[in-house]
Amino acid sequence: MKKISTLSLAILLSLGLNAAQAQTPVGEVKGTATAHTEASAKGVMAGAQLVLPAQATGGAAYVGAFKDAPATVRNKVPVVVFLHGSSGLGLKAIGEWQQWLGSLGIASVAPDSFALPDRVTYKSPASKEAYEKIHALRRSEITLALQALQAQPWADMQRLVLAGTSEGATAVARYGGAEFAGRIIFSWSCEDNYFVERPDTAVVPGQQVLNIISATDPFFSPANTWLGNASASGHCARAFKDHPQASVVLIPGAPHTLLNLRAARQPVQGFLVDLLKP
Repeated sequence: MKKISTLSLAILLSLGLNAAQAQTPVGEVKGTATAHTEASAKGVMAGAQLVLPAQATGGAAYVGAFKDAPATVRNKVPVVVFLHGSSGLGLKAIGEWQQWLGSLGIASVAPDSFALPDRVTYKSPASKEAYEKIHALRRSEITLALQALQAQPWADMQRLVLAGTSEGATAVARYGGAEFAGRIIFSWSCEDNYFVERPDTAVVPGQQVLNIISATDPFFSPANTWLGNASASGHCARAFKDHPQASVVLIPGAPHTLLNLRAARQPVQGFLVDLLKP
C-alpha cells in the first residue's frame, strides 16, 4: 500500500475543506425594519391578495386587493389565510394557488408582509438573529389577518385554515392558537437548522396539520450541504410524531415552490374538503 505523506494528507484535507466552503453561498441581508408600524400594519391587510369564490359573491369570483372586497355578499365561506415566502406576493404561483382554492369554494387571503417600508430581506444563509426577527414579524401578521377577517361578511370564522410556504410556513408551524381548524406547512421541515434558533413547532391538540415538502428541498432537506443539522430528516414528522392528526407528504424531486404541483394539490384538496366542507 502506498503511504501518503503528511504534506500530501494536509493538501487533501485542505482541498476537501475548500470544496465544502465553496458549496456554501455567501449570504446577504438588506433593509433594517423588522416590526410593523401602525401604518404598515394596516397596509399588510389593505394590500393583501384576496380571492372570493362565486359561492361568496353570488356572481363572478372576486380577485383583487383585500381593501376592495365586495361590501355585500351572498354567503359566508371557509377561508385560508396564506403567508407568502421571502419573495413576497410577486410570486405568480401564489395567485394561481389562490384561484384554484376559489374553484373549490374556498376563499383565501394572503397578507402583504412587504407593506413595511425598508423591510429586512435576505439571501441565505444569514444569521439566526436576522431570521428570528423576520419570523416574529411574520407571526404578527397572523394576528392582523384574524382581526381583519372578523369584520368581513364573507368570512366563516368557524372554518379557517392557516397555510404558508417557506419563510411563511415557519410562522405557521410555530403558531399555537386554536382559531384555525387546521394548518398547512409548505416547504418547511420543523427542524433545527440554519434558519431558526429553535424549531419551536406548536402542536395543538385536535388540530389537523398537513406538511408538504420536496424530498430534496434545496434549503431544508439533507440535500442542502449547509443545512446545519447532520441528523435532519427534511420534514415535520418528528415534530408531530405523537400527533395523529398530522400528515406529511414528501414529493420526490420537487422544487422549493411546489404549491401547484399535482402531487401537492391532491392532498391539499382532500385535506381542505374534508376539514372545511366548502
